Amino acid sequence: MRRPNLLLCFDAFGTLFRPKQRIAQQYCEVARQHGIVGFSDDELQSSFSAAFKDEAKRNPNYGKATGLGATRWWTNVIHKTFTPLIRSDQVLPKDLTTKLLDRFSSSEGYDTESNLVPLLKALRHPSSHNLFDSLVVGVVTNSDDRVPSILSSLGMNVSPLRYGTEVDLNAVAGQKYDIDFHCMSYDVGVEKPDRIIFNAAELMLEQVITNRDGKSPPGIKADINTWRKVYVGDEYAKDVVGAADAGWNPVLLDSSEHSANIPKLEDHPTDTLDDLFKAHAVVRVNSIQDLVTWLTGGRSTTT
Repeated sequence: MRRPNLLLCFDAFGTLFRPKQRIAQQYCEVARQHGIVGFSDDELQSSFSAAFKDEAKRNPNYGKATGLGATRWWTNVIHKTFTPLIRSDQVLPKDLTTKLLDRFSSSEGYDTESNLVPLLKALRHPSSHNLFDSLVVGVVTNSDDRVPSILSSLGMNVSPLRYGTEVDLNAVAGQKYDIDFHCMSYDVGVEKPDRIIFNAAELMLEQVITNRDGKSPPGIKADINTWRKVYVGDEYAKDVVGAADAGWNPVLLDSSEHSANIPKLEDHPTDTLDDLFKAHAVVRVNSIQDLVTWLTGGRSTTT
């Protein structure tokens, strides 16, 4: 029996990476390093939430909709967060803003699941492909344009292929990546659960196949429909519902066991991808390692 081709896409924040500490705690830590004190983590969290909401209303999609751009957008959020908290005679240090922008664009502010990079590489190993024939790995996320730099700083080999961005395909031809493309709401203009962002990911799949396999556009259009499209995320309303509405197969990352009513992937060790999703509209996993172990047929992914 022919094995299916697999498009495996991940959410970013909360799935591939997460804050090392609460956002408010990290903001307060950096502020205190610059002599800005006099408020609690909870007070800053409240101010941050209000600033984020206000800036999102004024400049939607992290500033992309109004031409502001993500860097200026986050600069505004930082200033609006701290202004109500500092004394009237204090001036917000410029390097505080720079420090926060840099921290949350890299591994300084974020952590990831243990062994994530070896796990992604294990998926590419020829001996692991007992359930699929060809594999493309992407990121589909509600986020601004910092995601690729964050993943790179966490040790992943990230392709420059990104929805809405021109890339010299000759420069990426023949290259092997942990992440084959990015599809961010900042570039697409809509957020999950809107199916348009998943449709955009399918266009990126076409681009990867064209570049990697050298197939012509007519052949690719027909081929795309044969691919199994699986999406992994940690939010039911955005990730599971969005993927299912787009005709994808959702996998809920549920490390806290909050969704015990959803079948667990590990309980179906002998199922094929087709059999699994014919029987279940959605499945859940405790970790990406559990997912990769299942996809690789139990082959060790930590060595």
